[in-house]
Amino acid sequence: MKHYSVLLNEAVSGLNIKEDGIYVDATLGYGGHSSEILKKLTTGHLYAFDQDEEAIISSKERLSKISNNFTIIHSNFVNLKEKLNELGVTKVNGIIFDLGLSSPQIDNKDRGFTFMIDAPLDMRMDKSSKFNAQELVNTYDIEELSNIFFTYGEEKMAKVIAKKIVNERKNKPIETTKELVKIIESAVGAKYFNKFHPERQIFQAIRIEVNNELNVLRSVLPDAINLLDIEGRMSVITFHSLEDRIVKQLFKKESEIDDLVKGLPNIPDEYKPKIKLVNKKPILPSENELKENSRSKSAKLRIIERI
Repeated sequence: MKHYSVLLNEAVSGLNIKEDGIYVDATLGYGGHSSEILKKLTTGHLYAFDQDEEAIISSKERLSKISNNFTIIHSNFVNLKEKLNELGVTKVNGIIFDLGLSSPQIDNKDRGFTFMIDAPLDMRMDKSSKFNAQELVNTYDIEELSNIFFTYGEEKMAKVIAKKIVNERKNKPIETTKELVKIIESAVGAKYFNKFHPERQIFQAIRIEVNNELNVLRSVLPDAINLLDIEGRMSVITFHSLEDRIVKQLFKKESEIDDLVKGLPNIPDEYKPKIKLVNKKPILPSENELKENSRSKSAKLRIIERI
């Protein structure tokens, strides 16, 4: 199972890596970005986070062939600051976040992330977590389901699909990805289903809810900015508009002078911008990359520097 790291060169070169610096890959995955960072370090060190044990085992082997200047931390990146502090790390020179699913996670039929393969409904990034997609689909009420489908999937037929799920599960629990896809199709009708593919939106929404992805992102980004040393950089790759909006809004807020004190002759330090935007507009995959890897088409990269 090949894994293709999206916007690999752009995200890594955007960090301006120093060979003696301390870097964090908050989303290790199968080690694509980590490998490139590690190759550029001599006396520096890389700390990499992941909650997926399969990814950790695979990446450890891959990184060990490059050098031993790395530490893998088995944890959700929401614990970034806490876990690094435990290791005595309070400032770093660069951080990278790649918020996409890795290809092996998508393609592994036991994980239930994709609607393309029939599999048990699961979608947990951390397999030790108790709550999974099957539990969500079979226990959330109509309001809860339609709310996550509309908010996280931006699906306009959210209520209709939620209602159908609740009716269907009265007969028997919904257990597999294909069962769920059939229910979605019968809820919206073949014409709408074939034109708009609502199953994409619904699966995305369920995955976000199961893994609490957006709240985790909102929580970690301010910690990550505070961890950066002066001139330290952060690259963030997002794959859908909800993630990108969170990143864009925070970066905008932290790169501008607070409205409360704008125009004052002497602005107190706590109101000054913490960061500057390295790229005003997001960096998108090149034509070549899109040809090589269709999964990169929705990717956006934003880079900031601590000031």
